[in-house]
Amino acid sequence: MTQAMTPEVAVAGRARVGEGPVWDARNGRLHWVDIPAGHIHTSDPMTGQTSTLALPTHVGAAVPRRGGGFVAAVAEGFASVEAGMTVRCAVLPEGERMNDAKCDRHGRLWAGSTTMDFQPGRGALHVLMPDWTTRVVLEGLTLPNGLDWSPDGRTFYLADTMAGEISAFDADLERATIGRRRTFARFPDDTGMPDGLTVDATGCLWVAMWGGDRMVRISPDGDLLGELLMPVHQPSSCTFGGPALDVLYITSAREGLDLPDDDPAGSVFAVNGLGVAGTPAAVFGG
Repeated sequence: MTQAMTPEVAVAGRARVGEGPVWDARNGRLHWVDIPAGHIHTSDPMTGQTSTLALPTHVGAAVPRRGGGFVAAVAEGFASVEAGMTVRCAVLPEGERMNDAKCDRHGRLWAGSTTMDFQPGRGALHVLMPDWTTRVVLEGLTLPNGLDWSPDGRTFYLADTMAGEISAFDADLERATIGRRRTFARFPDDTGMPDGLTVDATGCLWVAMWGGDRMVRISPDGDLLGELLMPVHQPSSCTFGGPALDVLYITSAREGLDLPDDDPAGSVFAVNGLGVAGTPAAVFGG
């Protein structure tokens, strides 16, 4: 990875907090959300065209369902979304909301929750099963964010943005459990805060650094391998997509910034030629 590479706008937008990109190989589309706007976007990067579902609530992430539509991590908990929204699991009290979420290879949705004002220790990690039952697997977090698994499924990664660190856990995907937590990476304040992330096919992490104008790539051993400078201050999350899963798509945010109308913040960016690929995104089994 080299800083000389220039991310290009793949989908022009003005998202307040663009987040949760997921590549849908079934139709060659990129799904992503705008959290406070309650929007689920479906974009065609080849044309830049986007269709939008508007939900009456915050939406932290939306993942395709095996039978069609989406499962969404929303303010109330978890919802099924087709033409409209139906809250299936109202597990959060008022003043909290779901944030980032991702499906594992067994079709279960893992999602972090937080309070609206990011109270320390009030966040948690939840697992939604395909039968729409749910349980909490980790408490004591603040703003759980980017999450993913190593290619062999034996390590689970989770960013806690306000703490400025990424934790690694032993993972048992058969039982949907995690154990033995350790600090995988910690970031100084002047580099931004770790937000959304994805793991490539070699096991390296790509992390969006909110407020840091950059993406970073980290080896499975926790070593910083390089940085990719961004044309926006708040890159928010990322995923690999395209027919060969070798295009890095990066969401971004305008929230809290005083920007001119033509600033690209809030758009989705694409980076080609990185020489690595991602792994296929899983869909929700329920």
